[in-house]
Amino acid sequence: MTLRDTLSLSFRTVRSNRLRTGITVAIIALGITALIGINTAIVAIKQKFLESFSSMGATGFTIRYQEPRRGFHNDEVKKEKRGAKKEKKSNMGKPITVRQVEAFKTAYTFPAQISANIMGNRSAIVAYQNQKTNPNVWLVGGDENYASLNGFAVLYGRDMNSLDVETGRNVCVIGKDIATRFFGENVERPVDKVIRVDNIPFRIIGVLKPKGSTFGRSLDNLVIISYTSVRRYFNSNPNASFNIQVKVPDIKMMDGAIGEATSAFRPIRQLTVTETDNFMIDKSDSFAEMLIRNLSFVTIAALLIGVITLVGAAIGLMNIMLVAVTERTKEIGLVKAIGGKRKNIRYQFLYESIIISLLGAAFGIILGIILGNIVGILLSTSFVVPWDWVFTGVIICSLVGLLAGLYPAIKAGKLNPIEALRYE
Repeated sequence: MTLRDTLSLSFRTVRSNRLRTGITVAIIALGITALIGINTAIVAIKQKFLESFSSMGATGFTIRYQEPRRGFHNDEVKKEKRGAKKEKKSNMGKPITVRQVEAFKTAYTFPAQISANIMGNRSAIVAYQNQKTNPNVWLVGGDENYASLNGFAVLYGRDMNSLDVETGRNVCVIGKDIATRFFGENVERPVDKVIRVDNIPFRIIGVLKPKGSTFGRSLDNLVIISYTSVRRYFNSNPNASFNIQVKVPDIKMMDGAIGEATSAFRPIRQLTVTETDNFMIDKSDSFAEMLIRNLSFVTIAALLIGVITLVGAAIGLMNIMLVAVTERTKEIGLVKAIGGKRKNIRYQFLYESIIISLLGAAFGIILGIILGNIVGILLSTSFVVPWDWVFTGVIICSLVGLLAGLYPAIKAGKLNPIEALRYE
């Protein structure tokens, strides 16, 4: 028997036992669906993380307020290493002020874009004439560089400029959701109209391009005003702190930019050489990287679920192949009687086992990609296919089919042709 004849016979046998084959294929497909589906969803989530938390790209970082560390009971002994920097208690809990921001802008001479921002309100109400929004609008105080450094672009009108920030004009740039709610789809209508943000009037100077949503929060449901206006009207929290964003033109300049930012900001924060930093510097993609690392546990869980399911499928497949050997004992004897060799019999049963396993892989991969991309659709990401896990799934299923069919194939090859022909 040639290889083609053996394969053809294996396909016919698999096709003739549809119920048995279907049940085994379904079990294998279930394990591969779990493996591919979860990892497809993880790839989609990673895309969303990188889009959401890395708006400045790999060339940006943020200087932010460091929360003071909570103290312990008085009876706890604190040990410090000799030569280690000490925390400055008098300045540890102080937020970053507008004066420090302006001083940093003056002192920082590195070739980079700098933006300062402060959160105004996460539950603002925006009104126009007799209409108003729900109390879920994000109000942000920024400057002329805030929009570009945070991945926003002006769709119509203009962005804020330095004069708007310095004079504290009551002007604003609004997101697409707010523009659509009050003025419809015409992006020209909102410009130069006056809206009220928590009953304070602001003139619209620009409409932002839509960015979509992240984890249930729309990035287009926001109003950007100058941080001067936030301090004047909305800064009810005395501990509200500014964030300073810095973006360099080349990733190779990141380390130098961070080092110079640290050395420039330490004197502004009134730190001596022996004192530790009382501010944090975060790379723009550091939070996303941290979350992505945490997703590795989900990947391991998906792999364990898939492996456990596939082990059960392998046991079921081996049992089915052993039953097939028993049922087809006379057929095996006939093949040997007309000249079939042991290896032909072994190959036939191995091919049948591998074919069933690969059919399960095919259905599982397709179903897993579909289910995983449903998560992607909910997160508004592009269609993803985790090719590495697709190939891994095919290899795993091939091994499952090979191992599950190995013993039945050896058993079938060892049958005595005379005893096999007399088998009832």
